[in-house]
Amino acid sequence: MLEKKEILDVEKVIRDFEVLTKDAENVQRETLKMILEENGCAEYLQNLGLNGRTDPESFKACVPLVTHKDLEPCIQRVADGAFSPILTEKPITTISISSGTTQGKPKFVPFNDEMMETTLQIFRTSFAFRNKEFPIENGRALQFIYSSKQIKTKGGLFAGTATSNVFRNSQFRKAMKAMQSECCSPDEVIFGPDFHQSLYCHLLCGLIFHEEIQLVSSSFAYSIVLAFRTFEQVWEELCDDIREGVLTSRITFPPVRSAMAKLLKPNPELADMIEKKCSGLNNWYGLIPELFPNVKYIYGIMTGCMEPYLKKLRHYAADVPLISADYGSSEGWIGANINPSLPPESATYAVLPNIGYFEFIPLKENVEEHMQENGNVSFLSMEPKPVDLTEVRVGEEYEVIITNFGGLYRYKLGDVVKVMGFHNSTTELKFVCRRNVMLAINIDKSTEQDLQFAVEEAAKLISKKKLEVIDFSSNVDVSTDPGHYVIFWEISGEVSDEVLTECCNCLDRSFVDGGYVSSRKVDAIGPLELRVVRRGTFQKVLDHYLGLGAALSQFKTPRCVRPTNNKVYKSYVTMLPKTISALLSRM
Repeated sequence: MLEKKEILDVEKVIRDFEVLTKDAENVQRETLKMILEENGCAEYLQNLGLNGRTDPESFKACVPLVTHKDLEPCIQRVADGAFSPILTEKPITTISISSGTTQGKPKFVPFNDEMMETTLQIFRTSFAFRNKEFPIENGRALQFIYSSKQIKTKGGLFAGTATSNVFRNSQFRKAMKAMQSECCSPDEVIFGPDFHQSLYCHLLCGLIFHEEIQLVSSSFAYSIVLAFRTFEQVWEELCDDIREGVLTSRITFPPVRSAMAKLLKPNPELADMIEKKCSGLNNWYGLIPELFPNVKYIYGIMTGCMEPYLKKLRHYAADVPLISADYGSSEGWIGANINPSLPPESATYAVLPNIGYFEFIPLKENVEEHMQENGNVSFLSMEPKPVDLTEVRVGEEYEVIITNFGGLYRYKLGDVVKVMGFHNSTTELKFVCRRNVMLAINIDKSTEQDLQFAVEEAAKLISKKKLEVIDFSSNVDVSTDPGHYVIFWEISGEVSDEVLTECCNCLDRSFVDGGYVSSRKVDAIGPLELRVVRRGTFQKVLDHYLGLGAALSQFKTPRCVRPTNNKVYKSYVTMLPKTISALLSRM
């Protein structure tokens, strides 16, 4: 008997979302009340003296703003198997492990059933709006998703990356079926122990089901680009597998080979067609729609540190729309993309007011400007006071604070967002950058966004030579006097010293932070240095993090690497065929 397929009622999801966002302020109060009532007996809240109060005013008065470092002892006790309720009343059974690419080391974050339900609510909401613009039906998804191996903590809790915890949950596959977005690859591929083998098999599965593929997706734009860069290298081998119906010997894990054997049958006609299509492409432009003629869109997180990969992704996609996925982190979700027709660079996220309690710290620059306008200079030295979800001002930037059902209370996420407007009464945010990822030597404060802009400007000089920056990172070198910025580039081909010098000077000029500009003028910061690393360096960095237990689905290239992150730093400095310095002074 065939299993009845439940299809998500997208109209109902949208109606529910509209109701939810019409009175976001009240929904926020009720959500906070629910979180505090459910976890009021938790040791962490008990020690702060809330005494059963659940109103926002008492909550803010008693509960301090915290970072992960503040909560680390509590989370470690949970991981070690403490019997008493530490952060939540219900026992935490799973731990999410962050990728560690931002801070240099992974973090433990509690994960529970409520957090899984939040994840699915975000997925359903964005899919409902997406499917109205780009409807899909009765198809499959080529999803480049990977699950890292789960470990057990000292206390017996399962621990894995946040994406792995989601993919392993039985509700995930059920939700994907309801959203007609089921992965074309078998579970053995998704949960395989070697991402190189899993990636190859994802590509093979996509080709086998090429006419049924209606969307291509991954957690991040980076892993989609990586997949099709890999395809450029292995397409002939993939064609051989399809032609003969025999899987390449490079796939060694028995469960993966067994699962793929059930799908792979000799198909010389398909192999010939793929070979003809690949041979006819000009520098692989339009590869994705050429391979998958019924693809409707490409989906993944494409904002922030993923934006540098958009140029290459558009090259592969041609006219296929790129849609940025929702806004969240290992610590929890924030908002859904309900405007899927916007290009990724303009993507906004509507905050779901019932998935957590949200506050926003005005960035000091906003506060200073506002206070100076009102003649109140004495206030400038005070820490800006957080505002609620419905109190933010359009056009201003804030740091996000979350309180959620997973045991995080007034947690500083470290993300900078810009308020772009409101949907009904909930806020629509644009992700700007990570607040704590910056280059600083003197009075300069160059953010991830500043770095990205500088690289984009300088990369235009080599694009004239039909070359591209494959990936990049940075650090500050204070071993010299004065210290200076160092930018690491991996380039797709050979570039003359003359052009690289132009690139280096362009990088230096493109950092526009006032502190950097003034410090360079008086030589308080030295000339920027561009270091070109050998091809494959950033692949070694990826392999390093995967070796530590990170999943490709969660990987983000570290944009600023400290010498203390010894292994990654050595990957850069020992793979240097060429180093260029900027002009000595910047006038």
